[in-house]
Amino acid sequence: MPDTSIPLALRRIAFNLRITGWIGFWAQLVLGVVSSLIFLFAIPSASGGAARNAGTGGSLFFAVCGLLVLYYSVYQAFRYTRIARQLEDPNPNLRPKKADTIKVLRFGLIVSLVGMLLSVLGAEAITGTLLGKSLSQAQGVAIYNPEALSKIIQPLDIFVVLANTHTITAHFAGIAISIWLLNTISKQ
Repeated sequence: MPDTSIPLALRRIAFNLRITGWIGFWAQLVLGVVSSLIFLFAIPSASGGAARNAGTGGSLFFAVCGLLVLYYSVYQAFRYTRIARQLEDPNPNLRPKKADTIKVLRFGLIVSLVGMLLSVLGAEAITGTLLGKSLSQAQGVAIYNPEALSKIIQPLDIFVVLANTHTITAHFAGIAISIWLLNTISKQ
């Protein structure tokens, strides 16, 4: 039975924060773990001496930075669930202020935007590398030279693109959730 001493609008905000916080937490966590596993599998194999693989250089730096920011965004989504619990406290003095809650949501939005920027920069570098490979490879020729193998697009290169795409999708989920929650709270 919900506590009737808490205003209905506040209970709705707490409910929205809790539900979307958990949805964001799990969606971002799953996508982040999948991206991490793909990177852990693909990067060591892709960077085996080949300087022109999609998993090396700036592309790797930006993609991994975007992934690290994603894990902080997962923490932010979990934080939304904790704020929801505080909002349901029967003691009004222990509840966070509306301005403080909005500040946390804005910060979560900024974190997701920064993470998406880093991931998109990584994606640009990765696809640029893949474009260079595709333009430099001979069409219809069998490659027997191991050095020439680094000049063709390999399945591991696509794995790196997939991992980075998962990271971008997770950041998009964080952005969408933060914006929706900001709009919901602003209307109350």
